[in-house]
Amino acid sequence: MRLPQKTEKNSSMVKVKKEDNAPKGVETVDTALTKTEKFIEQNQKLLTTIALVILGLAAAYMALRRFVLQPRESDAQREMYVAQDYFAQDSFRLALEGDGNHLGFLDIIDNYSFTKSARLSKYYAGLSYLHMGDFDEAIRYLKKFSTSSKMIQSMAYGALGDAYSEKEEYENALQYYTKAANVSANQLTTPIYLMKAALIYETQGNNKEALAIYERIKKEFPQSSESNTIDKYIARVKAKMEQ
Repeated sequence: MRLPQKTEKNSSMVKVKKEDNAPKGVETVDTALTKTEKFIEQNQKLLTTIALVILGLAAAYMALRRFVLQPRESDAQREMYVAQDYFAQDSFRLALEGDGNHLGFLDIIDNYSFTKSARLSKYYAGLSYLHMGDFDEAIRYLKKFSTSSKMIQSMAYGALGDAYSEKEEYENALQYYTKAANVSANQLTTPIYLMKAALIYETQGNNKEALAIYERIKKEFPQSSESNTIDKYIARVKAKMEQ
């Protein structure tokens, strides 16, 4: 018995059937690579220009940082050292405005923008104005200041609370004392700002809020100096609430 021979027709049908089994709409790897190569060939000049621009920007930034920003930062730090010394001596006007030979915080802010020293000078300027009784200027500079240091940011918020409290804007003062207390919970600064907030609540007649804060200080910050006398504040508020 003779076996049937494969014809061209049969062979074609097999091939067609195989191709039909491939998922429709899916490009082969070879096809995708061909398209990518064509895109690169057609846009070679554009891609080269983009790459050169990126490299140029990176080189420019490195040069700016090395030859401009770093030297300016060093100069600003030297000037700020003198201003900080005046601040430590309570010579707040000299700290702000300089002594004729060295810059004060205000000039450091203006002359050395985008440096760490200029940013920190805003904090010192705000504190200086606060000590001098110029509460509006204190608020203006302290609001411009921000830092990744939670402890210093906490103290900046606390200083804002003090400035608003001096202006008798107690709602704003409470807002910043609360921020100061919560930005970095610790035994040193948190109970100080909680205490200031509680005293405002108490003077406003909100004894319930004041009591809650006093009891929080006693429970959460037993090692703080505020905790040493907190019982008398708790007793005082409870007595008011019983009247």
